[in-house]
Amino acid sequence: MGQRLNRCLDVPGALPPPPPLLPLRRRLLLLFIMLFLWLYMFYSCAGSCAALPGLAPRGSPAPPRAAAPRLPALLLRAPPGSPAAAAAPEPAEESSLEEQRAAPDAASPISSFFNGSGTKRLPQAIIIGVKKGGTRALLEFLRVHPDVRAVGAEPHFFDRNYERGLAWYRDLMPRTLEGQITMEKTPSYFVTKEAPARISSMSKGTKLIVVVRDPVTRAISDYTQTLSKKPDIPTFESLTFKNRTTGLIDTSWSAIQIGIYAKHLENWLLYFPIGQILFVSGERLISDPAGELGRVQDFLGLKRIITDKHFYFNKTKGFPCLKKAEGSSKPHCLGKTKGRTHPDIDQEVVQRLRDFYRPFNMKFYQMTGQDFGWD
Repeated sequence: MGQRLNRCLDVPGALPPPPPLLPLRRRLLLLFIMLFLWLYMFYSCAGSCAALPGLAPRGSPAPPRAAAPRLPALLLRAPPGSPAAAAAPEPAEESSLEEQRAAPDAASPISSFFNGSGTKRLPQAIIIGVKKGGTRALLEFLRVHPDVRAVGAEPHFFDRNYERGLAWYRDLMPRTLEGQITMEKTPSYFVTKEAPARISSMSKGTKLIVVVRDPVTRAISDYTQTLSKKPDIPTFESLTFKNRTTGLIDTSWSAIQIGIYAKHLENWLLYFPIGQILFVSGERLISDPAGELGRVQDFLGLKRIITDKHFYFNKTKGFPCLKKAEGSSKPHCLGKTKGRTHPDIDQEVVQRLRDFYRPFNMKFYQMTGQDFGWD
């Protein structure tokens, strides 16, 4: 009996040993997969429910408006072989729009989760001019504001791409949340005859911003940009005059024509009230960026978030830079294409240009109610 009892008590092999614990990496991997599947099911359900009639979340954006009728594009060119044609400006130094187009609106719920929510909207505010006035600086400064979203490249929709339609234009815009403003900037709009009517057709309530600069300095800066791309173009002095002896200014040259601000503004006032257009001083944007940005934020109905603390003056470039750019913790200055050294221009030519622009400047001051101090 004792032997049978010993056999009963001898049980070390009666039960199988416990299975070894899974390696830590495998357990973490399984946990991550479970979490990912849970998130996918949650956001898929949320997206499906939101798509049902009557179950859209409160405050969701309204559907996009129908596209406005398309108008034929009009291209104005200088006569072939003329000095103005030789100095015709190159396309703006911007990256390709096709490369910067955002994803379509019909994104899956899971991609919306990772890429950010929001809706693509037509812009409520546009920087329409002027070339070499400081538009890129203004846009980069504004993008620091959390309630401003802007497309980086110049769309050139209302002057070069209007035949593509408003759906194409809207698809270029970044996604925005309720309360955020969608913006774009294309400086050539200000001097495009068809642009005011086309923007008004899109939305009569669009807010317009024009960055203006001393037209003489602006013309020299314009020429400097062209010269950097076409070193063999004629001199600034020869392009300025139709006849140097008589002193007749060649207003067909775009570098001169853009600076006749009063003439271009008259076209815009046929479609927009003066109170719907903000005129930003390119000079004050350099000397007092926070002050000018304060005016812009007020105009756009934004809280004054961009202040002096966002800027520092770069002595090498000669203009203010951001201490922290949008989406970055590092200081940011505009690229090497900005702040080029101007060539030496005959002071007699400079003075003749100042005399030429003076009456147009005076009229522009009266129209805007602002004295920009160019004379």
